Amino acid sequence: MKANDHSSTDAMPEACATTPMGQAIHLIGDVWILLIIINLLRGPKRFNELRELMGNVSPKTLSQRLKGLEESQFVERRAFAEIPPRVEYHLLEKGRALGDVIKALEHFAEHNLSSLEAASPHIPTPHL
Repeated sequence: MKANDHSSTDAMPEACATTPMGQAIHLIGDVWILLIIINLLRGPKRFNELRELMGNVSPKTLSQRLKGLEESQFVERRAFAEIPPRVEYHLLEKGRALGDVIKALEHFAEHNLSSLEAASPHIPTPHL
């Protein structure tokens, strides 16, 4: 492959998207998805609770990520018949299964990236 020939490297992300590992990388590689999962591992949350916990996420971005997680069966949206209406987001089994992955990432970060701790003030420490 020539130095300026990017055809095979450009195709890699698309090829990875069709494998389970590629899909997992896509899932946990999205900082907003990861933060949603981390916060929901601590218990059900309402939309605005998640926004406050996640720092500067826009409502549109949070809504899109929650909808995608709901469609992929990682998260369940529960609407309560109350006035005013109340909606909470809960992790389903697939979402809870990410807890071990997040613990492994936390362990890796604590042992290998502790000097970078101050660079990410909006990322909560899961302590699961």
